[in-house]
This record gives sequence, C-alpha cells and structure tokens, in this order.
Amino acid sequence: MLLTKKQSGASGAAPSAFVHSLRRGLSQALPTLDRRSFLRRSGLGVGVGLAASQLSLVQKAHAAGGVDNIGKGKVEVKRTVCTHCSVGCAVDAVVENGVWVRQEAVFDSPINLGAHCAKGAALREHGHGEYRLRYPMKLVNGKYERISWDTALTEISAKMLELKKASGPDSVYFIGSSKHNNEQAYLMRKFVSFWGTNNCDHQARICHSTTVAGVANTWGYGAMTNSYNDMQNSKVALYIGSNAAEAHPVSMLHMLHAKENGCKMIVVDPRFTRTAAKADEYVRIRSGTDIPFLFGVLYHIFKNGWEDKKYINDRVYGMDAVKADVMAKWTPDKVEEACGVKEEQVFKIAKMLHENNPGTIVWCMGQTQHTIGNAIVRASCILQLALGNVGKSGGGTNIFRGHDNVQGATDVGPNPDSLPGYYGLAEGSWKHFANAWGVDFEWIKKQFASPAMMGKNGITVSRWIDGVLEKNELIDQDSNLRGVFYWGHAPNSQTRGLEMKRAMDKLDLLVVVDPYPSATAAMAAMPGKAEDLNPNRAVYLLPAATQFETSGSCTASNRSLQWREKVIEPLWESRSDHMIMHQFAEKLGFAKELSKNYKMQKVGGMDEPMPEDILREINKCVWTIGYTGQSPERLKAHMKNMNVFDVKTLKAKGGKDKETGYDFTGDYFGLPWPCWGTPELKHPGSPNLYDTSKHVMEGGGNFRANFGVEREGKSLLAEDGSHSKGADITTGYPELDHILLKKLGWWDELSDAEKAKAEGKNWKTDASGGMIRVFMQNHGCHPFGNAKARAVVWNFPDPIPQHREPLYGTRPDMAAKYPTHDDKKAFWRLPTLYKTVQDKNIADKAYEKFPLILTSGRLVEYEGGGEETRSNPWLAELQQEAFVEINPKTAADRSIRNGDRVWLLGATGARLNVQALVTERVDTGTVWMPFHFSGRWQGADMLAHYPKGAAPIVRGEAVNTATTYGYDSVTMMQETKTTICNIEKA
Repeated sequence: MLLTKKQSGASGAAPSAFVHSLRRGLSQALPTLDRRSFLRRSGLGVGVGLAASQLSLVQKAHAAGGVDNIGKGKVEVKRTVCTHCSVGCAVDAVVENGVWVRQEAVFDSPINLGAHCAKGAALREHGHGEYRLRYPMKLVNGKYERISWDTALTEISAKMLELKKASGPDSVYFIGSSKHNNEQAYLMRKFVSFWGTNNCDHQARICHSTTVAGVANTWGYGAMTNSYNDMQNSKVALYIGSNAAEAHPVSMLHMLHAKENGCKMIVVDPRFTRTAAKADEYVRIRSGTDIPFLFGVLYHIFKNGWEDKKYINDRVYGMDAVKADVMAKWTPDKVEEACGVKEEQVFKIAKMLHENNPGTIVWCMGQTQHTIGNAIVRASCILQLALGNVGKSGGGTNIFRGHDNVQGATDVGPNPDSLPGYYGLAEGSWKHFANAWGVDFEWIKKQFASPAMMGKNGITVSRWIDGVLEKNELIDQDSNLRGVFYWGHAPNSQTRGLEMKRAMDKLDLLVVVDPYPSATAAMAAMPGKAEDLNPNRAVYLLPAATQFETSGSCTASNRSLQWREKVIEPLWESRSDHMIMHQFAEKLGFAKELSKNYKMQKVGGMDEPMPEDILREINKCVWTIGYTGQSPERLKAHMKNMNVFDVKTLKAKGGKDKETGYDFTGDYFGLPWPCWGTPELKHPGSPNLYDTSKHVMEGGGNFRANFGVEREGKSLLAEDGSHSKGADITTGYPELDHILLKKLGWWDELSDAEKAKAEGKNWKTDASGGMIRVFMQNHGCHPFGNAKARAVVWNFPDPIPQHREPLYGTRPDMAAKYPTHDDKKAFWRLPTLYKTVQDKNIADKAYEKFPLILTSGRLVEYEGGGEETRSNPWLAELQQEAFVEINPKTAADRSIRNGDRVWLLGATGARLNVQALVTERVDTGTVWMPFHFSGRWQGADMLAHYPKGAAPIVRGEAVNTATTYGYDSVTMMQETKTTICNIEKA
C-alpha cells in the first residue's frame, strides 16, 4: 500500500507506466501470494546477494493488450469507511476498470488523520475475497450444494409462510447485523414489523446493551457523550474495561496526542493489555469487580470533599443517597477484599481524577458483559457526575462501540424492545411510524399474532437458543422458535456454544445471509446428537454483498454519520442486504408496503431500493435522537470536504462545497446526532452531549427530562440558572409538546401548515419539525427539556448500583456477601435464572473443579466473530493460532510450557484445544482468550463442514463454546467476561 497524499487535481491525470505496472502487479499477484511465498519467489528470503543474482525470478506483468493500453483504463477513487471497529476511519479506494486495485487512508479525515490499523490496511481484500460465499447454497445430506437465487427465495419464503400459518409470526427469529448500514438496519426493523413480530435483535445486545440502558436511564441518551477527537482536550483519562490499543487502535492517536499535552492515562483491567502498556498508572482488578473499585474511588472523593458540589446541586438528582451508600459499604478494606486493590492505589487514582480536570472515562465490554453490567456502567456515570465532568469538552463518558455501525444499528435498527430511534412499542409509536411509512396502522396490527404481542418486547439474541430449547409452557409467546435468520451475525460471539449447536439442530429453518458463510454454516452442517436433529430442517446460505458493494451511511461511536460510496459492483452472485429484503418482501406479499417510499435503481438488472431514499425516510420520522438533519446531500458534502473540519473540535472552519455550494460554516463533522430538525434548519450536530456552554443551535444542550418532573417531593428538573447558553427559559423545564408551546405563547410562531401537523403532538411525533424549530431556533431551548441526571435509577433492580458476584465464580465467600439477583419467571419472554444457578454452583463446589477465572477480549488483527478477518490472507498470516494466556505460576503448577497444546475445560463440559501463551499479562487466578476464533470444535477441525472453498484461512476454538449461562438483569446481556474453567496439558 502506498501511503502518499494525493495532490488536488491529480486524479484526472493518466498514471505513469511505472505506477500502472505496479498497480497491476499488486492487484494480480499479491492476492494469490502470502508474504513468505513472495519472499521466496523474489529470492529475498535467502539473502539480498542471492536476490540480486536471481532477478529473473521477478518478472514484469504485461498488460494483455500490450504497452499501448497503459494509463488508458478507467481509474476512479471512491471514498468509503472501514467496516471493522467503530472509530470510523475513512478510506479512498482506487478502482481501475471496476477492480479495486489500491487503497489509501484519507489524510484529510479528522477522525483517522491518514492512519490505519492492521485491519483497515487490509480492507481491499474484501473486494477480491476468494473465501467469500459465492452463490446461494442449501444443506443436502450434510453438504452444501449450489442453488439458484430464485429457488432459494421461493423455498425459504414458502417455509416461512408455512411456519407462520402453523405457529404464528413469532416462531421466526431475525438476527440483524451491526455491519448493516443505517438504511439496511432501519429497513430490517421495518421488514420484521411487516412480517408481524418483535423477535429481532443484533450484536448490540451482546456488546453494549447494558451501556445503552444504563446510560440512557442516567441522563437521557445511551451513547458516547463526546468523541475520540475531544479526548485531546482531556487532562486525565480512565480506561476501565477497554483495550483500545487493540480494539480501537486508531482512537489511540488522539489519546497519545493528549498525553503529549500532559494528559494522565489510567488503565483498569484484570489483564495487562497493550493499552495498559501506555498508561501512567495500571490497576489490576478481579474480573467483575468494577463497582467496588469505582465506588472505592468515589469514597475518597467524597471523604476529601473533592466532588463538584454546585454541579451536583444544579444538575444531578440522588447523589446524596449514593454518597450515603458508598460511605457505608465501600470503605477501603471492603474495596480491597472485593477487587484486590490496596487503599494507597485507590486513593492515588481518586487524587489524579480530582487534580486533573476535565477528565474522561472510557469503557467497553469489560464493563458491559456481566449480569450486573447495567449497574457497572451507571457506577462509571455516577463517578463522572460527582466530578462534574459530563457536558464539557475533555470530559464525558467516551463509550467505545465495537462494530463499524453498531451505533447506527442500535439507533435505528432491529431492536426487540423499540422501533427506530428508541420509540417504544406503544400504540402511539406504531401510529407514528405507520404515518411515516404510508401504511395503515390497522394493517400492521393484523400482521401480529395479537395486539398484545405487537406491544411486547421480543426475545433477545442472547437467548434465542432458549426460545428453541425451553419448555413451551414457560415461554411468553404461543410457539417456540422454529426458524432463525442469521443476517450478518457471528454465532461464536455468543455464549453457551454447546447448547447453541443443539438449538440449531432442532430448528425447522435456518438461513444465513452473509458475505462469508460464518461459523453458523459449519455448526449447522456438523453432525450433532441424533435426538436433537429435526429431520425436516432446511438450511440455506445466501451471499450478501459487503458494504463496499453498496452505498449508505454508517454512524461512528462518536455519533457522526458518514456516507460510503459504492466501491465496486457485488462480487459473484452476492446481492445487497436491502435488495434481499425487498425480494423476500415480494415473495411474502408486502413489497409494495415495504418499499413504497423508495425509488428503485437497477443493480445486476434487478430492482434495489435507493439508500438515499431510505435515509430520507429516516430523516422524516426519527426525531427522538435527531437523525433528521443528516440528509444524504449534507453527508456527501461532508465526505468530499473533510479538510475543512478541525481535528480537535470537529467543527468546520468555513468553506463551501464546489458542486452544490453548501456552506459548512458551523457544522460538526458527520453531523453527530442529535442533529435537530429538518435538514433545512441546518443544525450543526452535537459534538459533546449535555454541554450548557453552547447555544442549542451551536450543538449545545443539557440533560434530558425523560423521567417526569418530580420524585418523592423533589424536583427532577435543573435548578434556576442551569440551562444551555442563550436559552429564553433559564431554569429547568419539561419536554416540549403542543400544550407547553401554547402556554409559553410561542404557538403562533408555527406556520399554518406546521400547526396542522403539530396539533395534539409532542416534539417526537410532530412530523413537520415545526415545534423543534420554534423552540430551538427562536428561543434557544432544548426540545427534550432541561432536567437533572439521575444518580438513583428507581426503575432498575438496584436503583443505586450494587456489586453482585457472577453466577460462575471462584469466590464462594464473596458470593455469600454479595449474592446475585433472584430468578425471574418471565423476562424478555423467557424464564431467567440467577440465584438458582449461583447456589447450585456453590453447592457443587464448581470452584474447586474449575479454579480459574476465564475472561476474553480482542486482538488487533481480528474483529468480532472473526470470520471476515480470518478469511483475509494479510491478517490471517499475522495471527495463526487460537491461544489462552496463562500466568507462569499457573502454567508451572500444571507442567505447561509456552507453546504447548492445552485443553481448556469449561464448566459446561466443553473442551477447547488451544495453544498456551505463558505470560504475566494475567494473574495466577485468571486465564484469557481472544473471542475471534471459530472453525474448530472441541479439538476437531470443522473444515469439512464449510461450503467448499469458503472456509476461513485460520480456524481455532471459540472461547464461547466454553462460556456459561448468565444474563444482565435489565437487558439480557450475556456474561462473557467472568466465568470459570480449568487448564490441563494436552
């Protein structure tokens, strides 16, 4: 890859013969050569001298039409966004005659500043991907056979309708994708609604659902408050449960810039990570004990009077109750007993946070993936509120999301408890979307099994296996699940792998829609237990296009939206996800309703809904979170003119788009949501949420009034004088509706057309956007009100966060002091066990058979379930083995040496054969595995069970084959970060 900055105007010039030859050589030779083969063939592997004497081994590739063709091919540069993590790195793809031949990181991007990580640098391989799923396939007698698209669509649709007739629409489950762009994620939620179920979900459930619920219930929105860029303004940064150096490598650019300016970096993690290697202070805690540590820090802040008292008085509800709880329960001795950190270090951290202001906190799945994940993330929020760090530059809670569009898919995609934009499942929400979709509300209602099911949360993706396996009388829907769509989701990223295999075998219908067959294909084809296999089961694989073979928007972790240009046409017989949805809707009888608001474009001679039109529909209805101002035109202008945005603030320095004349002045890059009102209002986006130092029309704001106006005689609204800059209302106020606007005397500032649409509505359902315009533009007030953040969340199981031990742990003494929750009979449609499981494990002395804590995390080379990245030869070479990290003492006690094959024995009976990496990164009581691997199953290679030619290059044991039961008490997040195991030499 040539990392050379392009000069403006150079794109139209014909490339030199040398560049053309090099480009052709790269596109033709490298995809079929690994590095070692390349070195051997070039002679470099045996010394430079020999290489110099054998130059004939490297032959120039000649163009088929002779030298006269050089420089005459059609060369285009397409701007896209990396499809791996959530940082949002921009990429320029060089395409010659329809072939992706080269890529460059975009130097002008304010997010990645011309940088790539290993995964981003290898993106081009997806555009050639020889390990892709090429054709529709069907499992026949244990082997996948090629079938036509028409056969696949016809047979699958017929099976779906058969299941719907026999068992109702809730018998089919749809697992969407955080790899879908915003338009596809939104369309999937619409598709599932027209099918007649809320049984849908995606990866956010198992990565940050506890964040979304916990943070939203604290102050309004469950998203990253600031940005990667804004961390350059931080004076201290606390990373807890985040290994950003490997999971979000390019984000570290901004942190390292901050360190150059004196920012102190603290890393808290059970494992000494590559991020910890950059820290000024590293703190090792026992996995799952984040609350004891965080509240131990808070103890010292309260004890020394270091909390921001005015901020708390003006903007926070319930901190006095939290203080009383913390001071009583989390004295230094209790903190050390629970998490293992001595008082001196806890005090040192508290002092660092106090003395360096503003400070930010970063967390990822190390905090979220626990049965108390919702409480852990709220403890982090409470710490920041106590310090007065939320709503200011350099502060906030910088929650790093995982996949490239997991934020967008959460915002507008297939969630089982909400419609796009976190609108609930109440009748009013359905009517709002029926109006936006141009369909009759009663027609949608008839698609569901009953009106009650229309308003009931669906099953979560973390529990779909129990939707299949659980006794029917214990499930809160008519039928067990009988059909499942894996539409861009990795099964090895979910816990309880052994039970998942059983559930797959019992299904009537299993459909995988993915650019790669994923581990689902191999798991489904692999022989299981005879008693589990449904003889009538049908399994299909449908090749989806990657995001480089379509266009659309994606939302980075900082809430900025970016528009991807289509780089190449779909490879092989793959089709875009939104085309596939439309084609299924045609077979199922609701294509007219699904796509009525969209123009069609021809792709491969077939109709495909225009992504721009889908985004325009989103713009017209998702008022709650401000997905209304980011029109396709504004986003495309931002992508073409990245150079005008400041790399710290993300604010445009001025400038106009040459093609459209669009003026960027005041805009923040990517129009981070909420971008209020219609695109014509030209709201600039919100770079830092809840920031009262800015006017609301300049990206400012305050905490959301989403929980009422009073609680037990105390006001929940902000105090007098606490308001966003320039607001006409200078005290707290409730959310905006037509009544409030009339009482304030501002109703007549609406046009007659706006009045007609706004009558009887609130700011979330006013389709004109007029109420938002008047409230914000004319009066400087926030449509969602001005309230206090909640330190006490009274509607959660633990209103003040409480530490509770995991269901599978190695400390029965601590479980006695900090027991888990009681069982729940019906929770997201399923019975959910807590105390029963924990008590049984203690009674069985599972901690003696499995004395090691098993936790997991990411590697820089791979992403997610790993199927895409382990199928990429450039990345596969870098990390070729699944492994487990073991402390030297733990290894010595088991006669294990570095590099030995070992068996990891899980509490479920699973046995994983992996390589031992003996290291002091983990302590003596903990082992760690990366979660990106699949393709081996309890010692056996699954190669024979993949479609021929479509298996990943690197295959290894999935850690989640061995992980255990355990779910968050609010969101059903799986507990993957704390379970138990043992290790023995193989």
